[in-house]
Amino acid sequence: MTAKPRKAAFYFILITVVLDMLALGIVIPVLPKLVETMVGGNTATAASLYGWFGFTWAFMQFICSPIIGALSDHFGRRPIVLMSNAGLGVDYLVMALAPSVGWLLIGRTISGMFAASISTAYAYISDVTPVEQRAGRFGMMGAAFGVGFIVGPALGGYLGAIDPRLPFWLAAGLSLLNALYGYFVLPESLPVEKRDGFRWSRANPLAALRLLRSHAELFGLAGVLFLMNIAHFVLPSTMVLYASYRYHWDERAVGLFLAGIGVFTIIVQGGLVRPAVKRFGERRAVLTGLMFGMAGFVVYGLAPTGQLLLIGIPVMALWGLTAPALQGLMTERLNASDQGKLQGANNSMMGIAGMIGPLLFTHVFAVAIRPGQAWHLPGAPMLLAALMMAFALALAWRVAHKMLAASVPLTAPEVVSAAL
Repeated sequence: MTAKPRKAAFYFILITVVLDMLALGIVIPVLPKLVETMVGGNTATAASLYGWFGFTWAFMQFICSPIIGALSDHFGRRPIVLMSNAGLGVDYLVMALAPSVGWLLIGRTISGMFAASISTAYAYISDVTPVEQRAGRFGMMGAAFGVGFIVGPALGGYLGAIDPRLPFWLAAGLSLLNALYGYFVLPESLPVEKRDGFRWSRANPLAALRLLRSHAELFGLAGVLFLMNIAHFVLPSTMVLYASYRYHWDERAVGLFLAGIGVFTIIVQGGLVRPAVKRFGERRAVLTGLMFGMAGFVVYGLAPTGQLLLIGIPVMALWGLTAPALQGLMTERLNASDQGKLQGANNSMMGIAGMIGPLLFTHVFAVAIRPGQAWHLPGAPMLLAALMMAFALALAWRVAHKMLAASVPLTAPEVVSAAL
């Protein structure tokens, strides 16, 4: 594939991801509140129940991600992306019509199955991007996520205030439109000669995770990603109910808050990742981003007012330096035929984190706001996420020293300088 088609293919998948994330973002402000309405308005009960929604979604990610990753290595990326978009469209239709919590749970199950193919989009980027440019391209993917999370939550919050089912109908339309768009314009990125045979032995979740142990540094980087993923799930699991409970925000306010996060995500991942990686290197970018992520969770957990909560948005956004640089480091350690398996393994690992995170954080939140107890700390889930980020930072520091053992060790003043 020549340079020009490679660039065009990248932008095709970027637009596909924007539309996909827009559909996902639309339902975020309304789904937890819809569950809360179905259980009679009890926030603690809704939080605990919504944790099981997150667990189910993540479990399907864990099971399906390596299968989808291996299928994309065998059949190519294009058919997997199109299948995902069509499947998500059906999922949103099910949720739009759901008469009970049980049907909403079925919808989340379908969503977990087809959203697992997001790893294929990252494998697609690896196919069409030279190694030295991947961190920057992964940063642009993060910006594409940000676009979806700017428009999606703001629009979903507005529509949800009119009718809580309306965002699901729009999300279904966008996903099906995305499938149609991809059918006509999305080219295949993986040449036939680079495809790998499909084997069930390598498509099960545990076998996929073994790939991450094939290299000592890759295993350490995977550990950092795992801790990050657990911490990340505090936001989709508890933020809507947390902001509603602590700051009395409605769907519109929560949607605008999430849109603000999306704006800063685009600024960081679309504009800062590439120059940061160029100036400081991927290792320092990982460490710097983790420090800001930890600080952002502390702000979210301790902010006594909604206005002070807003301070956490730009701080937390700089966490966005970590994931693209981390992805870049991980892809460098495997060849082209294993990129789909790597992303499938990463998604399976995110699935495990997703099974742990939602149940953990929603339970902590439910306990923290339970009436009649001696202590009351609504921000407890956010503070727990900050602690996990501290562990991730310590592990990343250790891996960075191993990587640089043969050259110049990374010192504390250098990392602080990079952060500033």
